[in-house]
Amino acid sequence: MGEFDTIDRTSSNAEKYTLRQKLFGTEAVQPMWVADMDIATPSCVIAAVQERLNHPIIGYEIMPESAFEAQMAWVSEHHTFLIRREWLSYSPSVVASIGCAIRALSEEGDEVIVMDPVYPPFYSMVKENNRRLIIHPLRQDKEGVYRFDIEVLRTQITDKTKLLLLCSPHNPVGRVWNRDELSVLGSLCLEYGIVIISDEIHSDIVFQPHSHIPMASLSEALLNNTVTLMGPGKTFNMAGFSISTVCIPSEELRSLYNEEYHRVHWGDGAALSHVAFEAAYKNGSPWHQRLIEHLNRNAQLIEEWAAKHPSICYFRPEGTYLAWLGCRALGLGDRELRDFFVQKAGLGLSPGLSFGKEGSGFMRLNFAVPTPVLTQALEQLGQALND
Repeated sequence: MGEFDTIDRTSSNAEKYTLRQKLFGTEAVQPMWVADMDIATPSCVIAAVQERLNHPIIGYEIMPESAFEAQMAWVSEHHTFLIRREWLSYSPSVVASIGCAIRALSEEGDEVIVMDPVYPPFYSMVKENNRRLIIHPLRQDKEGVYRFDIEVLRTQITDKTKLLLLCSPHNPVGRVWNRDELSVLGSLCLEYGIVIISDEIHSDIVFQPHSHIPMASLSEALLNNTVTLMGPGKTFNMAGFSISTVCIPSEELRSLYNEEYHRVHWGDGAALSHVAFEAAYKNGSPWHQRLIEHLNRNAQLIEEWAAKHPSICYFRPEGTYLAWLGCRALGLGDRELRDFFVQKAGLGLSPGLSFGKEGSGFMRLNFAVPTPVLTQALEQLGQALND
């Protein structure tokens, strides 16, 4: 079997497949919604876990220093960001980290800036922790590139605005924020004393000529004003191991975060997750390079398809494996649009409206799939449009 060939996941209790009936009203759809890959996790990760299972006891274990060091080396090599060991701690997920950081670094009733459209838990973590959402709409320029408006954002800030949630690279619009954009945004936050919580889980899925720049790497001031959330889940398709890290260089912010961390009592995670985490960062680089080439070819395939189907607007993502399809030219309401994709095209995608008001009229397609799967999906969508 080839490295990126089709794999049957229907017997694995995969969320993407198991929830088809519940979400789409039918199992007769190709599910391309939840952001994991229909691509095998790297063999180096599987082999390391298999080797660990030769030991007959799977008990409480702490996350080894070598695992943290492997991630530190990866980030240094791939993103030129030097991390100290004491800055890092374990977390079961980025979403859990967001909630923990919100509780640690703000009070109930404080305001948190979120950019719309964005990954839905950004909204829910703010609201469910009794903070107030300040929603900043991203806008497309004349080239179709999404940007934030720093002057509009300035007018939205009040003395109750304490945090900004940054998605970098951005899900769902696929932006890889450049140095100038991050610098301007970071300076604004420093000016008003707003702490940045930067979700950088997609940082390793970036396409040339773009490059991911960690917000905390821009200056000493931003290093001490940023909480960075990272992990191998997207990079190596291992979300099922439930392991990520939180990087907090500031002693003051780290102390506040650790107080909440201990109240939650996550512990150190699971033995097999530690092994998978370390193996991915130590040995996964060759596989990762091949993955980026595969995803780049898939992104190109969508671009070529979109050129022949002008009713669908496609801005090729700079990062992530998520295609943000503009469907407003079809003239359908959001419910009608979702039904069109399910009933006419046989595709289960993420509705744009689930990412916020600015996502109305869009659909998000996960193209981290074998190329024949993507080809078939585009053929089905093309046929539905023709009909």
